[in-house]
Amino acid sequence: MAAAIARAFAPPTQSLAQEITDEELFAEPSFAVPPKAIPQADADKLRDAVEKGTTTLAFVFGEGIIVAVDSRASMGSYIGSQTVQKVLEINDYLLGTMAGGAADCQFWERNLGRQCRLYELRNKERVTVAAASKMLANTVYQYKGMGLSMGTMVMGCDKRGPSLYYVDNDGVRLQGDRFAVGSGSMYAYGVLDTGFRQDMSVDEAHDLARRAIYHATYRDAFSGGRVSVYHVHTKGWTKLSVTDVKDLHEQFVSEGSIMGKC
Repeated sequence: MAAAIARAFAPPTQSLAQEITDEELFAEPSFAVPPKAIPQADADKLRDAVEKGTTTLAFVFGEGIIVAVDSRASMGSYIGSQTVQKVLEINDYLLGTMAGGAADCQFWERNLGRQCRLYELRNKERVTVAAASKMLANTVYQYKGMGLSMGTMVMGCDKRGPSLYYVDNDGVRLQGDRFAVGSGSMYAYGVLDTGFRQDMSVDEAHDLARRAIYHATYRDAFSGGRVSVYHVHTKGWTKLSVTDVKDLHEQFVSEGSIMGKC
C-alpha cells in the first residue's frame, strides 16, 4: 500500500516533463464560436429581451483614478439584487467595471485576468493597461453580433501613468479621462462635469464620485443599492468606501445639497 501511495504522488518523470512543450503549457483554452453569426435583429432581441440598468463611472485626476459604481441588478421592473459587486478586481493592479449583462462582464473579465497572468509568466513583467484593454476588446470582437451585452471600463496605473479605457460588446475600445456608463450615466455626467478639477485631493475626488453615483440612483430607477468607490494609484488600488444610498440621501439632505425625502 505504501509503495502504491508513493507512486501516486511521485513527481513526473523527466521524459514526461520533456513531452510538455511551452505551446501546450501556455495554450489558451478555445471557446467555441457558432458556425455563423446570429442575424443582427435577433442579436438585438437577445440583448434587449430584458431591460437592464446601472451607473458606473471613472475619471483620471492628479492623484490617479477614481472608480465608483452602484450595486443594483435589475431585470425589467424586477430588482434582482441590491448588493452586486460591479467593480471587478482583475488583479492587484487592474480594475474593471460591470454594465450590461452581469454574466458576460464577469466571465470575460475573469478571462482577462487569466490572460494577464499568462502574459506576466511569459514576459516576466506586468501587462500594461493598454494591452489588457486590447486583449479584452480582441476577445469580445470575435463574438460580435452574437448577443453579448457589455459596457465595461478597464483602468490601472502602469509605467505610462494612470490609464482608463472603455470596451463594449462590439469590441469598441476608447481611451479617455472621464467615462460614465449605464442607464444613469447622463445624471452622473452632469454632477461629474460640474465638480471635476484636475488638482482635486483624493478626499475631494472621493466625495465627487459618491455624489455623482448617488444623484444617478436618485433619478434612475434601474440604479441603486450601495455606492462603492475605489482609488487606483501607482501601488495598485484601494477600496475607499461602500455606502448605502439611503445614508447618502440623508447626508445630502442635511447638508442642503438636495431637497425632498425618500
